[in-house]
Formats: sequence, C-alpha cells, structure tokens
Amino acid sequence: MMNRAIPLTTLERFPDYLNYLHDLNCDKGNRISSRVVATALGLGEVLVRKDLAYTTCYGKPRVGYVISELINALEEALRCDRHKNAVIVGAGWLGRALLSYGGFEKYGISVVAAFDNDSEKLGEICGKPIMDISKLSEGIKKSEAVFGIICVPAQQAQIVCDQLIKAGVRGILSFAPVALNVDEGVGVRYIDVAANIAILAHSVI
Repeated sequence: MMNRAIPLTTLERFPDYLNYLHDLNCDKGNRISSRVVATALGLGEVLVRKDLAYTTCYGKPRVGYVISELINALEEALRCDRHKNAVIVGAGWLGRALLSYGGFEKYGISVVAAFDNDSEKLGEICGKPIMDISKLSEGIKKSEAVFGIICVPAQQAQIVCDQLIKAGVRGILSFAPVALNVDEGVGVRYIDVAANIAILAHSVI
C-alpha cells in the first residue's frame, strides 16, 4: 500500500503510463527505464520518476522497473483490482455510446445500465438495459453501482446529481457544462468537450 496521498495531477497521468505499458510488445518480465517511458509519452524523465515514486513499484538505477510489477502497481493505485459498477443517466447519443463502450472494463468498471425520461429511448444496448428514470434508485441499489455518469443537459444536471447521491452513488462523472453541488465525500469530475476543443483551438489555430 502507498503511504502518501497521490497528487491529482500525478493520478491523472497514471492511465497514460498504464496504457503505454500494456501496449508494449515485449515480455512483461522485462525492465523499462523512466527515460524510455518519458520519451514515449513526451514527458520529463524527472517528472516520470516522481510520479512512479507514488506507486508500490520501485525502480533500480540503470536497470529501471520490472514492467509487470509496474503495471500491477499502477492498477493498484487506480483501484483497477476492485470491481465497480456505474450507471448512466441520459440515453442520448453520448449516453448510448458510453453504454456500448468497452474501455471501462480495463479499469475494473462495469457500466451496467442507463436511465432516461424519454420512453422512446428505452430498451437495450449490448445487453445492457436502458430504463425509465423512475427506476434509477432501484437500479442503483440492485446493481450496487457506486458511480454515476451524467449525460443530460445543463439545466437537468443538478437534479440528476441529487438523485444519484440520494441513491447511494459516491462518484460522479458529468458531461454537463455546469458546476454541481455535491455532498461531502462524493467525488465529481467534469468533461466539457466543447471547452476542451476551444482550448485546443487556442493552441493550434
């Protein structure tokens, strides 16, 4: 177990390290240096060493890290070894795409259902149900979901957020472009696609 709190900026880079290591076409018993990782990801070598020092894997000077041990340590830090269920609220194009996306599983997350207030959107995608929003609390309790993904318009986001928290969700990922008020102990992350494109445009146009 790690004995230090991991800074958020460091934690945000852990998936990049993990994806890179998983994609390596080599024996996972091999070693890799922080310099190689840094070069591959366009990061500073000192920064990589500092980041990886927050894991339970320790590299050796001039020989680096055992790849399999580093993968395990990063997965431990990201809690990939602890299975977690999530639900989506909002079954529009974004919600439906996320419901059918298989990439959550590599982080130990299963998106088990979606909910919507539009009866025309109810049904099933990839074997996962899209249910009426009135069944949200029941669905969360039955599936023991701990995460909620909000894919509704901004004006509905806080209402949905409150419903998720009341049903027992402890972490929320919101695609709605609005700040949410959450209870103490509830984590929230935001993804504003338009804002990120605007930032990208500033740097390249």
